[in-house]
Amino acid sequence: MFGNAGPRDRSTVVRDGTTLAVGREVAAPPESTARALRDTRRWPEWSPSVGGVESADRYVETGTTGRVRIAGVWVPFRVTAATRLRWDWRVAGVPATGHRVDRYTGRSDRCRVVVEVPLVAAAYVPVCRRALDRFAALVEGEG
Repeated sequence: MFGNAGPRDRSTVVRDGTTLAVGREVAAPPESTARALRDTRRWPEWSPSVGGVESADRYVETGTTGRVRIAGVWVPFRVTAATRLRWDWRVAGVPATGHRVDRYTGRSDRCRVVVEVPLVAAAYVPVCRRALDRFAALVEGEG
């Protein structure tokens, strides 16, 4: 149903257990890419579904809380787990997307950014693809 991306689309979608892993290669170092992904102030710049963020923590860590504006409505969020290269969260108490940066062996100038979508939210995959394209443009433009 989702398959690999076409020649003009750089993202891929792979089923991984109970999630769909929507991934895209990024021409930027993994550490700075992961830092940008964890930066709550930048979420509205690349996420089509996030219209605003309020949080005491600029960079998410396990336990970070706040609220996000989605479709014009403010809803609470809590980061349930976070490392340097990965974070998961709950939005309005519901398990939401996971976010991670995968390193390439022997490459310090490229990485893969992945958004993990629960199978029940498969219709969200096109939004994730747009988000990853916007995110890639953002971090690649900083290099």
